[in-house]
Amino acid sequence: MLFLLPPSETKEVGGSPLSISQVALTFGGLNPARDAVYEALRALCQQPEEAAKALKLGKKQLDQIEVNLAVQDAPTMPAIYRYNGTLYDAIHGRGLKGTPTEHNQITKAMFERAKDTVLIQSALFGLIPADNLIPNYRLSGTTNLPGISLRDIWTPAHEPIWKRLENGPIIDLRSKAYVELAPIPSDVEHYWVEVFDANSGRALNHFNKKGKGQLVNAVLSEINPPKTIGDLSKIVKSNALRLEESKGELKLFV
Repeated sequence: MLFLLPPSETKEVGGSPLSISQVALTFGGLNPARDAVYEALRALCQQPEEAAKALKLGKKQLDQIEVNLAVQDAPTMPAIYRYNGTLYDAIHGRGLKGTPTEHNQITKAMFERAKDTVLIQSALFGLIPADNLIPNYRLSGTTNLPGISLRDIWTPAHEPIWKRLENGPIIDLRSKAYVELAPIPSDVEHYWVEVFDANSGRALNHFNKKGKGQLVNAVLSEINPPKTIGDLSKIVKSNALRLEESKGELKLFV
């Protein structure tokens, strides 16, 4: 079973001296698309005023333009550590600021499990496993890059990749924006997850990220990874959550 995550706008800085030009991302078939997207992003960032508008940067975020221009030579770290924010904080089991768990990270054993079970779909790098080394960058799935369409590039580039993935089914935890960038073909077994409040039964918006992160944390905490939806339901239940399957979708109640 594979767990497919969206990236996050917020990211950790720093990393190892290895640059992305010195490492190889998984799914090499995506490299032409990766190159095309980065070239368009680099060209945009060479025009700071246009870049600030396209990337929706506030006055205190203008340094992200230089971050993008430095992508090829910047430090890297595993993707699951690079991203932070609500979803990834929940994966790592982080608590509120000032608490003992504020800087929590998944254990080494959990990281080893993530290498084989967690995939992340980046607007800049496409599909990558959790352990792929990536630099800091700024590009969202809804950004309009001059001259190219992220959807037109990423959708066809991913089609053969989805069909070659093993260890399915895919549990799709992406936001709708990233689903639209690279939809999973109907003949590849997958389940899209929507999160609901267990008390009111209402679908959650921002806080759905925390629920999805809790699900992934629960899975990575298990020695034996789930192979079926039934296995996943048992793991979810043991973590005080509830999972229901309905017409190819999963409802997660938190």
